[in-house]
Amino acid sequence: MIIVTLYRSFRLLIPILTLALSGCAATGSSTLVEVQPKHTISEFKDQRFAEVADPWEGFNRSMYRFNYYFDKYLFIPVTKSYEYITPIFVQERISGIYGNIGEVTNLTNSLFQFKGKESATTLSRFVTNSTLGLGGMFDPATKLGLERRDEDFGKTLGYWGVASGPYLVMPIIGPSSLRDTGGLAVDSGIRYGLYSAIDPVKNRDESLAIASGITLLEGIDARHQQSFRYYESGYPFEYYMVRFLYHEKREIESGRRKQDIVTPP
Repeated sequence: MIIVTLYRSFRLLIPILTLALSGCAATGSSTLVEVQPKHTISEFKDQRFAEVADPWEGFNRSMYRFNYYFDKYLFIPVTKSYEYITPIFVQERISGIYGNIGEVTNLTNSLFQFKGKESATTLSRFVTNSTLGLGGMFDPATKLGLERRDEDFGKTLGYWGVASGPYLVMPIIGPSSLRDTGGLAVDSGIRYGLYSAIDPVKNRDESLAIASGITLLEGIDARHQQSFRYYESGYPFEYYMVRFLYHEKREIESGRRKQDIVTPP
């Protein structure tokens, strides 16, 4: 089933890839690589960016480089082609729809954390944007003062005291941790279960192709909204910088960084 899904997703990519690769051939591009540092991380153990547990650094660096090439030769060309052929107005509507679907994850994790006020706000956002916002294409909820509360199961685990565990670079997804990877699996399972329960096209012959297309477009939209580009920071320790910033961001979001602050007597 998974193989068939990936195959059909790839078939959907072919028209976009043709346009993307022809554009790359016309303009040309140079490969940027990380500048090899003259020092090792062991020399900076007194610095905070060296605190992140990374026992799988060899694997993570290989995956980081794989993501760079995947981005450069596939994901970014596809995303730029999508941006080229799709009007900005339509791009914004698509982003709104997927953002509204993401409120399901925000709601479930707010409930898991027993955050009553945030749960009520997220539910109100979802209902408002699903109705008045036409399925999320527009965002009247924000104008009504219902701010988005981004949550996921990785944050939920951190909220309940689970440590981030070793740093992990995921294929395509990028920086993660053992805790966040497990959280992503749970969130994906919840979304898949809900989608399977309400799938409006599950009895149609092309339901798998439609579901694959929806997932593929969601991935393209997510990359479209992300400005980060591998090896374009100009920083010779980019791998360590990204590792540190990701770790700190997630610790702050989960509330664990607050627990590390010791109030003087």
